[in-house]
Amino acid sequence: MKYRLPVQAGLLLASLLLVCAAHSEELFDADGYRSSQYRSPTPSSLEGVQILDTPALQKLLAERPDTRLIDVYRRPWVQNRFIEDAPHANLPGSLWLANAGDGNLAPQWQRYFTHYLHQQSRGDVRQPFVFYCRSDCWLSWNAARRAHAMGYRQLYWYRDGIDAWEQAGLPLVPAQPAELPAAFLTPAATP
Repeated sequence: MKYRLPVQAGLLLASLLLVCAAHSEELFDADGYRSSQYRSPTPSSLEGVQILDTPALQKLLAERPDTRLIDVYRRPWVQNRFIEDAPHANLPGSLWLANAGDGNLAPQWQRYFTHYLHQQSRGDVRQPFVFYCRSDCWLSWNAARRAHAMGYRQLYWYRDGIDAWEQAGLPLVPAQPAELPAAFLTPAATP
């Protein structure tokens, strides 16, 4: 009888661990991209990608003015157009590839992402890209990881993104997402 409580506690703990493990599997898709709860604590590293804080980003931009800033913050897409649900501002000189940081990219968003990275790099996989969104945002983690999988090799993740830039008193500029070319729409995406 005196061992009953520890056994029950052990069973309860094992059950909780199984529930947590099942839940964590749902956070990532089969390819390892974060596919839900995008605004939550992010890891401190990403294979093949350098992590930047604000001073390091400023230094990179000063030393490599050809660096491309890629904002992947989300924007609603309804009836084949972006809907402005709230004003958005990003770092000066950024290209906003809205929705390109989702974990499970629909074909049109994969084409969108690929098209603009190729355009910005002119096909050079050594083109430096910095991916960001907001702090505690997996969208930029996904985008940087996806760019690495596409063969780009000078990749940076500005992990704390717009929030850190703003907290440092640095300027933000009003932004609009890059257009999604009509040719990229899938048949299911057209009304």
